[in-house]
Amino acid sequence: MATSLADILFAAIAIAVTVAQAFILRSTARGMRHAAPDTRAGLEWAYAIAPAVALAALLVAVWLAMHPGTIEVRGVAPGIRS
Repeated sequence: MATSLADILFAAIAIAVTVAQAFILRSTARGMRHAAPDTRAGLEWAYAIAPAVALAALLVAVWLAMHPGTIEVRGVAPGIRS
């Protein structure tokens, strides 16, 4: 089965997003090392990790939309899509 152009573009975008998020988290960690001790580290990490989790969920949703039927939902009658 040949790889479609959409799959290639999705993979390239997913890699780019992953690399960008890794650099954001790395930058956050570096900035927190040099920050004053009374700063709120948990809040800083929440603002850095929340977009990464949201983007991961979005990539999964897009992949599932691109490949319908790759995951079988239990309890749903055959031929009925949820």
